[in-house]
Amino acid sequence: MAPSTIKAWTVEGQNGFDSLKFNEKAQLPKLGDKDVLVKLHAASLNYRDLIIPKGKYPFPMKDSIVPGSDGAGTVEAVGDRVTRFKKGDKVVTLFNQGHIAGSLDAQSIQTGLGGVVDGTLREYGTFDEQGLVSMPENLNFLEASTLSCAALTAWNALYGLETRAVKPGDYVLTQGTGGVSMFGLLFAKAAGAKVIATTSSQKKADLLKKHGADHVINYKDEPNWGETAKALTPLKAGVHHVIEVGGPSTMAQSLKAIKIDGVISIIGFVGGFGKEQPSFMDCLSNICTVRGILVGSRLQMEDMNRAIEANDIHPIVDEKVFELAQLKEAYQYMWDQKHFGKMAIRIA
Repeated sequence: MAPSTIKAWTVEGQNGFDSLKFNEKAQLPKLGDKDVLVKLHAASLNYRDLIIPKGKYPFPMKDSIVPGSDGAGTVEAVGDRVTRFKKGDKVVTLFNQGHIAGSLDAQSIQTGLGGVVDGTLREYGTFDEQGLVSMPENLNFLEASTLSCAALTAWNALYGLETRAVKPGDYVLTQGTGGVSMFGLLFAKAAGAKVIATTSSQKKADLLKKHGADHVINYKDEPNWGETAKALTPLKAGVHHVIEVGGPSTMAQSLKAIKIDGVISIIGFVGGFGKEQPSFMDCLSNICTVRGILVGSRLQMEDMNRAIEANDIHPIVDEKVFELAQLKEAYQYMWDQKHFGKMAIRIA
């Protein structure tokens, strides 16, 4: 039986990581007719989690939220009207709890876990049965806890436009070694594509090669890495997909790398904002599609999980795993960019 009180984090204010508050006697969430009570075994962090307590997140959020969108656990109990899950099932959370299929809309964008809806950085959580998916059988809880945001975002970047979905022989450009970029690498390689990755150190370059990158460019040594990437493609035509995580500071180079009718998927802005930014005319002059995406739907996540099982894909989790009580230290570790791949939190 679940306890009456649980350990849980909340975000109180926007004063940086000091806004993270740990409550060791939070109330166990009530179970509604269509809710599922999940004992959370693991969670993982995203850049989004770090900027919410800093007041820099541009999407909907509420005060005193339980942070964290990513989590994996075991079903402890189900409401009277639940049909999708039963006690003992292993599940993973969906980022936007109301985004079941198709495009986001004004309603589903208001259901972000850890932003508007209480998230995963707690011992137990109740979630609407529609906001959970079955956990891939080939993964452990730490690995599965990384899928909700970064993995699904990378999957959407490569497969979200059906007529432009990645295929064997395509070239994909990834940036850095964060969660989305590493999932982009894994999914692209599983599809038979070639991957060009950028990074800032030889150590990370070696790790990228180890995990399948065909070419690695050190952007500190080659600031004009967009043209370098383009030159690595057949006939110097450019790459088919760019997974753009840097935002305005890297977009100019991404435009230099893209081929005609290629797709640049903007998923973040970890590089910050600069005064010199490409304009809409640069999309025209490079004849490409630039799309902004916010994770993906449950239907896409279920497709992704089937691919993870079929190809025995294992997420890349940083060797340092933090406990739930060490959340502030984990936030700082990730903010200092000491991680490689996904940053995981062990809960149970």
